[in-house]
Amino acid sequence: MKDSLISVVMGSNSDWDVMQYAVAILKDFNISYEARVISAHRTPDTMFEFAENASKRGIQCIIAGAGGAAHLPGMIAAKTTVPVLGVPVNSRYLKGMDSLLSIVQMPKGIPVATFAIGEAGAANAGLFAVAILANNDDQIRKQLSAFREKQADSVAAMQLPE
Repeated sequence: MKDSLISVVMGSNSDWDVMQYAVAILKDFNISYEARVISAHRTPDTMFEFAENASKRGIQCIIAGAGGAAHLPGMIAAKTTVPVLGVPVNSRYLKGMDSLLSIVQMPKGIPVATFAIGEAGAANAGLFAVAILANNDDQIRKQLSAFREKQADSVAAMQLPE
């Protein structure tokens, strides 16, 4: 999508089960986005081109999900100044702990904001991207405030059984 503000990328289409939660948040806020599969290991040249040109294309934030070795978020961050939000995707054998550690343990100087493993992390990365955009957009800021108020209202309305 040419006018996308947020790019959601993942290392494999199998990561979509998790990353769709980031996209759902962006859709809820009517944020323009693109979603792509880019593999750090199988398509490194594509990944470098994507990262190097993200800013020129108007991308304000990149949500990158990866499982296992999970190099995608960090490698993208190494090639762009656009903020990168890393989402660890659940992995088959280590349940996403390998993904989390691969993303969160970035060397000093190449930051990746890292979120929780799985669906909650993807949704929160989507909300964080919305918050980044809200810094310079009053409409989005109002939407985000209304979202937070609705969350608070739902907690206030909770009843415990007697």
